Order: sequence, then C-alpha cells, then structure tokens
Amino acid sequence: MSSTSLERPAKPASGLGTRLLGLGIALAAMLAFAALPPFEGLPVAGQRAIGILIFAVILWISEAVDTTVSAVLIAAAIILLLGTAPDLQNPAREIGIARARDWAIAGFANNAVVLVGAALVFAAAVSATGLDRRIALATLSRVGAGTKAVFGGTIVVGILLAFLVPSATARVSAVVPIVLGIIAAFGIQRESRLAALLMIGSAQICSVMNIGVLTAAAQNATMLGFTQRLLGASVSWFDWLVAALPFWLIMAPTVAVILWRFHRPEVDRIEGGAAAIRADLSRLGPMTGAEWRTLLVGCGLLLTWATEGRVHSIDTASSTILAIALLLLPGIGVMSWKQAQASVPWGTLLLFGVGVALGTVLVTTRGAPWLANLIVEWFALKSATPFVIVAVMSAFLIVVHLGFASATALAAAFIPIVISVLQEVAKAGVPVNVLGVTMILQFAVSFGFMLVVNAPQNLVAFGTGTFGGRDFTRSGVVITLAGYATILLLAATWWDWLGWMRG
Repeated sequence: MSSTSLERPAKPASGLGTRLLGLGIALAAMLAFAALPPFEGLPVAGQRAIGILIFAVILWISEAVDTTVSAVLIAAAIILLLGTAPDLQNPAREIGIARARDWAIAGFANNAVVLVGAALVFAAAVSATGLDRRIALATLSRVGAGTKAVFGGTIVVGILLAFLVPSATARVSAVVPIVLGIIAAFGIQRESRLAALLMIGSAQICSVMNIGVLTAAAQNATMLGFTQRLLGASVSWFDWLVAALPFWLIMAPTVAVILWRFHRPEVDRIEGGAAAIRADLSRLGPMTGAEWRTLLVGCGLLLTWATEGRVHSIDTASSTILAIALLLLPGIGVMSWKQAQASVPWGTLLLFGVGVALGTVLVTTRGAPWLANLIVEWFALKSATPFVIVAVMSAFLIVVHLGFASATALAAAFIPIVISVLQEVAKAGVPVNVLGVTMILQFAVSFGFMLVVNAPQNLVAFGTGTFGGRDFTRSGVVITLAGYATILLLAATWWDWLGWMRG
C-alpha cells in the first residue's frame, strides 16, 4: 500500500459540450459586465477587473477547464482587458499591455507563494520517505481492536499529520491505503458503515486541521499573501496556532461524535485489526536514515515556526526554504529534484500566484473597494459590531463555498473583498481589527464539510467507493452548523480576549 500523488484526484471528465458551455458563459459574463455603462465611483479598469473576477468564479464553479488552465486564462484576461483600459491616473491614455502583464504575474513575487511552493516540496519529501505512512501506522497500532478506538486513532492521525504534512490531499492520501488495507484484511465490505465512518472521518478531520494549523493548507497562505500586500501585516505561525487551538480542540471530538451517530458501524470490534496494523508496521522495518532526517528537519521546522518573532526573526517562508534545501542536498537529503518535480502539484502554485495577482488587481483598480461598499450597504455593516460582522461574513463565505471545489480559489476571489469590507467599516468608526477578523474569516473559507466536491481531500476519500455523496452531506450539514456555532462562540470569547476582534 503506497501513498498516492499529491495532485488533486481526477474526477469524471464533463462532456466537451458541457465544458465549452461553461467557458462560453464565463466569457460572455466577463465581456457583458465590462461593456455595461460606467458605474458611479468605479473606474473602467475596476469594472473590467470585476468582470475578470466573474469570469474566474464561473470557471472555478463550473470546472469548465482545469484550475491550472483557469489560472492561465485569468492572466491572459488581465493582460488584454486591463492593458487596453484607461489609465487610473490619466484616462487619456491606456494602462498598457506591459504594465498589465506585470500586474498579472505580480502575485508570484510574494512571500506566501514561496511558502506554498516550499511547503509542497516538503510534503513531497515526507511522502517519498514514507514517514507519513509510518506515523499513521504507529498511531493506529496502539489503539486496540475496538471500532471506536480505530476511529479515534484515525482522527488522531489526521491531527498529527497536519503539523508535518503541509498538504491536505497528501494527508488523506497517506491514510486511505491503510484504511483500505484494514477493510480488505478483515473482509469488511467497502459499502459498510464502518468503511464510510473511517473514510469520511479522515476527510473531515483534515478540513478541521486546515483551520487549526497555518501551514496545513494553501488557502491560508493565500490569505497571508493578501494581508502582506494590502495591509503590510501578517499572522505568525504561532499566533495562528494559539488563535485556532480552541477551534480544533472543540471540533475534533464534535466531528467524531457526529460521524459516529450518522455512520455507526455494524461491529464493535475488528478482531485482529491491531495485529494486522502492527504487522504492516513491522514490514516497514526500522526507520531509515531518510525518515529520521525528514523527521528531524520537520521537528526543527515546527520549532522554528513556533518561535518566529520571539527567539529569532526568520519568517515562515524562509525557514521552509532552508528546510527543503537540507532535504535536497546530495548525501544529506532524502530525495532528488527529479523526484520532487514529479511529486509536487505545480498547478496549485500557478493558481495560487495568479489568484493573488487577481486580488491585487481588484484592489489596485478600486474594484474590490467598490464591491465592498455594496456588501457593507446590503448587510448594514457600518452600524454593526465586530461580532455581527464575523457572524454575517462567515455565513456568507460558508454558503459561497458550496459553489467552489477549491478553498484556494475561494480565498483568492473573496479575501481581497473581505479586507476591503473591513477597511470600509473601520473608516465608518466600527472598532474592528482588520487583520484579526480577516484571519477569523479565513477559517470559514476552509469549511469544506458539506459537499464531496468542496475539497480535494473529500474527493480522495470519495474515490475509494466506501460512501455516497448523500452520506457525506447528511453528516456534513451538521458538522458545518457545529463549526459555524464554534466560530460564533470563539468570536464572542477567545478571539475577543486575544485582541483579534477589536481594533
């Protein structure tokens, strides 16, 4: 049983006609919005930038093209539409193709992009050495034969791997073959409630830990890219950990209880289950030198992340680059660049860079502030409290996420608007901490609990055939409501006490 690729799992391809229809609708919507009569207070470039945002959202929701292809199309739209738009300072001349091209690729000159790229290479190293599988097997070998214990062990594995494997897809991919091995070894049917419980649990705890650990998911780095560029501020790995700690401490057992009630297994014990897992672990043999080096580098990286700004001034992106430099060194390292090149999903990095560029363009052309004013007026946020803002905006993002298959795409589309909304209400006198509330709303962006298509890790688990989409959604709705209630609870208490709510 080997770990699968870090790439997003393949979905059944839509028909060519369906994909062309989605692409046509996206193009038509972009051009139609750009051609509308000018809106008051919105420059032509800003109107076209919003048109490009509409184009991107339709592509991401319809999945008319691969997300990597969508990134290329969005960059091309920025170059063509904004390059021919009137200059913001001097409308008598155009912005120019060269300047618009620089805007389209500006997202790659960002520390957050470096962090994502380095983290993906580190995740590939952990997978290449088999350290992730060893951690999973070592944990499960200690839990016993009871189905509650095995399920609990699966949850614990998901929590532990979040700190060492900065890729949601990779974490679930490490656990899936182990669970499938347990199911096969003891004659448990793939369609059983026990199989569904273990697989859905693996995916859902992964989403919880995407919120719990800053480096656990690319969408978190997307937010950091925007706060660094638009606010000149960032959240450290340790500050994020402290802020999110109560969330996952509450949600991990809550998810376990909810899933147990919805997918209660047919048996109470898996006789010989622990012995089979120990046998699998034994077949791995003693830890190799490559595994020990990866573990030591990973622990050192965690320590460096946690002490940033307190013991040293090395930022998260820089420390991750230093770590992968060690892992790639001849003799000392654990993999070659050829292995890394084949294992890392570079399309994720391309989408990330272009997504940051699109968000920056929306702000630069004053498109995001214009949209933010609309949202502020619609929800009457100028007279709201920071708690009400979190309640309204997190609910908005959770609902919008139903249409997105990528939390990174969702963050790229809406976090710049979120920042603009918070800046607008702050100007109106609402005492809101713009950076802190942006971080809290980023937690809501990772709510991929409800639909199988809302997150790649859900699709990895779904691809095993152990459960149906309805099974996932039935319990996912309750988990989503519990997560939203937890956000409201912490907004009123923990985050307010830490100073993240009020400016």
